[in-house]
Amino acid sequence: MSGPQVLVAMSGGVDSSVAAALLAEAGCDVTGVHLKLAKTPAHEQVKGKGCCTLADADDARRVAATLGIPFYVWDFAEQFEREVIADFEAEYARGRTPNPCARCNEQVKVAGLLARARALGFDALATGHYARVSDGRLYKGADEAKDQSYVLYMLGPDQLAHLRLPLGELTKPEVRATAARLGLRVAQKPESFDVCFIPDGDTAGWLERRLGPQPGEVVDTAGRALGRHQGAYRYTVGQRRGLGIAAPTPRYVLRVEPAAARVVVGERADLAVGTVELERVTTTDGRPLRPGPARARLRAHGPEVACQVVPLGLGDRRARLDLDEPITAVAPGQAGVLYDGDLVLGGGTIAATSAARPAAAEARAAGDANGRAEAGA
Repeated sequence: MSGPQVLVAMSGGVDSSVAAALLAEAGCDVTGVHLKLAKTPAHEQVKGKGCCTLADADDARRVAATLGIPFYVWDFAEQFEREVIADFEAEYARGRTPNPCARCNEQVKVAGLLARARALGFDALATGHYARVSDGRLYKGADEAKDQSYVLYMLGPDQLAHLRLPLGELTKPEVRATAARLGLRVAQKPESFDVCFIPDGDTAGWLERRLGPQPGEVVDTAGRALGRHQGAYRYTVGQRRGLGIAAPTPRYVLRVEPAAARVVVGERADLAVGTVELERVTTTDGRPLRPGPARARLRAHGPEVACQVVPLGLGDRRARLDLDEPITAVAPGQAGVLYDGDLVLGGGTIAATSAARPAAAEARAAGDANGRAEAGA
């Protein structure tokens, strides 16, 4: 009797290849599938850039042949264009900085593919993400340097129950060693860090071709013009380089205001935020988000910061994070993911931020509150 039927998303890289191999070794009835996502013409594809090239599909097919498992290529290009690429463009046009990997996992590569896998009768979907599922909950991967739980935060209990993450307990060197042991030609294949549908890595140029030139001003916090730009979508909160202005001290992007065609810059201290508001909040246990302490990661490779979670209503799926200490360069549009140790609680999209109050102001506020309390007594 064969084991569970598992569909494995095979990108053509070493991680998903080893995920398929480990499941096959464990006795699962494995089928590999490579998703055709971006419509980038073959002559524009760059080897080693992105994750949807013809070379990647060929690598995945060869690995499947080595493992002796069935292999298919499914065309998800229309769905990818609608749910990921169009969203990416629209978010930048709004002055936000999206995370296309999280969006892709939510709509296409994980949640979307899992729904199709279940409809076709597969027991589970597997991917090469470095994260863990245990007792129906999502946890960080054992390899802290490779942990990818941040881009899977939106998965709920029904999805996690049918998701397999074979690499969750492994490190990257262990994964490469396994690939070498099995004779997989992708054992030393380099990783790709670029947006897969922008193979040349020029996000600003890609956006200008889609949105056209939209000139405006670069201004300081007092509204004084410091320079000109060709599109506010070229900038993101925290950006320092490429501002095209002269200033006695470094300046950083504080806000992007596309309606006014304006980019607001200031000093590094001006980047500090103490409150973050999330929208489209989901939880990994499927229950309403609970108030109380947690730790938040506010960008993919950023540090975690302790916070207090304040749900803002069950109907609108919003929450406020009151950070225990200020953090810089928090960009609307990015994911804000909540943790309790290694356990992923859930998260949402950063909708807005508020500046951190200076320590002196905090002390004065606390003193005023104590004075009022004593007066009332």
